[in-house]
Amino acid sequence: MSIETISLSGRKKEVSNKKMNFWESLYLVAIFKGLMITIRHLFKRKVTIKYPEETRPLSPVYRGQHMLMRDEEGRERCTACGLCALSCPAEAITMKADERKPEEKHLYREEKYASIYEINMLRCIFCGLCEEACPKQAIYLTKSRVMVKSQSNREDFIYGKEKLLMPLEMAINNTKPQMAN
Repeated sequence: MSIETISLSGRKKEVSNKKMNFWESLYLVAIFKGLMITIRHLFKRKVTIKYPEETRPLSPVYRGQHMLMRDEEGRERCTACGLCALSCPAEAITMKADERKPEEKHLYREEKYASIYEINMLRCIFCGLCEEACPKQAIYLTKSRVMVKSQSNREDFIYGKEKLLMPLEMAINNTKPQMAN
């Protein structure tokens, strides 16, 4: 007895409802086929690496640690527009905007700046949408291999400006971190 069914792809499949004989009902043939696949894998070359002596090459689209960039004069590029927080699908970015005071001209480029800028690394999925959304190229995902260091406290995974901001020496010396593409 057979029944004709149509799958979602539109192709017809014939399904049979015949009774299994004694040997088929024991599933010995199926178990043997499964064991043969497992035994075949035992003799294949292993794909492990000797970490940390050897490291795998990074993918061209690899995205590592976030970094808030500075301009050539050492001022923060972020203008607290909030586009990075809006584009983040994991809602990992929070920020608070403040007005720049006249004596803070050497610290911030624009009249507005992010007084609080935090990324919750437990929520971040390293998709790079924050980097693409930023009109001032203020946030980058570097090629750093260490994405998030292990911690024992959940609050340690919330990275503030002090952890994310580019070091001042790097900005003044005009050395750029390895950027993700």
